[in-house]
Amino acid sequence: MTDFQVDTRCIQWQKEAVNWREAIAVSAEPLVQNNYVADSYVEAMISNIDELGPYILIAPNVALPHARPENGVSRAGISLTVFQEPVPFPADSEGSVKTARVFICLAAVDSDSHLSMLQKISGWIDDSNLMKDLLHAGSEDEVKQLLTSSQN
Repeated sequence: MTDFQVDTRCIQWQKEAVNWREAIAVSAEPLVQNNYVADSYVEAMISNIDELGPYILIAPNVALPHARPENGVSRAGISLTVFQEPVPFPADSEGSVKTARVFICLAAVDSDSHLSMLQKISGWIDDSNLMKDLLHAGSEDEVKQLLTSSQN
C-alpha cells in the first residue's frame, strides 16, 4: 500500500461560520473543482447525514464526510478544510449537539485507496500537536504548511 499524499489544492481555511450542509459543500469544493468527484458525491454526503445523523463526527472537532464511490468518485482524494468557527451538527440520539472545525472529505475509489487514505487521516488525528496547530491556524497557507510538513 502506498503512502497517500494530499493535493495541496484541496487544503482550505475558512473564516466564516456556516451550517453543516454548507460546510460539507465548501470542504468538498476542491475535490469537485479538481475532478476528483462529481456534484452528486457532495449531494450524497449531505443525504447520508440527513438519513443517518452526524455519524461523520469521528473525533473531537473532526468530521469525515464521505459517501460510496459509485456516488460520483472519479479518482481517490482527500480535501481538508479548517473552519475558524465551530460548525454545529444535528442533535444525536441523546439530544446533544456536537460541532466540528476540521472537515476531511474522503473520496475513495476502492477499498485499497480507502485504507491508505484512512491511515493518513488516522495519523493526523492521532497527532495531538498537529490537531491543536490546525485548530489554531490563522490562514490557508498555515494549514497547508502544517499538513505538508506532517507528510514528510
